Amino acid sequence: MKKLLIIGASGLTGYKLANLSAQKFEVYGSYNNRAVTIENCEIFQLDKTDKEKIDSVIKELKPNIIVDCSALHNVDYCETHHEETWNVNVNSPSYITDLCKEINARFIYISTDYVFDGTAKKYNEKSKTNPLNYYGISKLRAEEKIATSGISYAIARTSLVFGWNPGELKGQKSSSGKTMNFVIWALNKLRDGESLKIVNDQFSTPTLADNLAEFLLSLANSTVSGIFHTVGAECINRYEFTLKIAKIFNINRKLITPVSSDMFKQVAKRPMRCCLDVNKAQLLLKVKPLSIEESLLKMKAQEKEMKNSHTI
Repeated sequence: MKKLLIIGASGLTGYKLANLSAQKFEVYGSYNNRAVTIENCEIFQLDKTDKEKIDSVIKELKPNIIVDCSALHNVDYCETHHEETWNVNVNSPSYITDLCKEINARFIYISTDYVFDGTAKKYNEKSKTNPLNYYGISKLRAEEKIATSGISYAIARTSLVFGWNPGELKGQKSSSGKTMNFVIWALNKLRDGESLKIVNDQFSTPTLADNLAEFLLSLANSTVSGIFHTVGAECINRYEFTLKIAKIFNINRKLITPVSSDMFKQVAKRPMRCCLDVNKAQLLLKVKPLSIEESLLKMKAQEKEMKNSHTI
């Protein structure tokens, strides 16, 4: 079996990918702050910015495929911590790219819809990039390094990733300081009876982490290099998305009020409409992008299973 190394296996996407890949690959996974146990996956601690350690791990392990699921993705934090952001989001994946070239490994890098400015109706892989914030800039620079390196690579741009993850359910902070993804955050607030003011003018393509993991596994099995938009099937604003969360999980939707982005003083500027076209990935990778309803129903079923097995 080929060796698959997942950097950031304790995060939401990395955790889902590690579980999905166990029957296909000899899986190894790293964590930085949040320790995790994953069946059929050898887990170890690794700071991806520690060049000496990452050099030692990759050269000793000699993985056939490396998937980088670890990043600083707290957008406002990135806007005020440029050096740290650049080190994590640009310098580290650039160094991993060089190591992939040295050991002839395939590199799969997870990027973001925030490489775009949000002024177009929809973006495909050939659309012009124009990031509005430092997070988007850092991810685009890493993309450029990888794409011009001459290695076998895939850049998987995604958007608003959500789903269940043991670390998040325990309230453990990730390296970027986030404790949970948007859907878990909204569910917790609404179930506590809290009223939510949610923006109705920011559009994205929400992506269930399980679905993203399917795309990534297909990319790991592929030899095709390039950029792929690996997202869910629908573009929607945050308010409408939150209404669907409440509907699927049988929560009072009257707790949710629509507001404009002007109400919030966000440090980093956000693109207002980042809708990614998933057609290329769907056709080439043979993965079905899930609708929002399909994704949330899957989460609901998973929650029932977790309760029955007493894992939450």
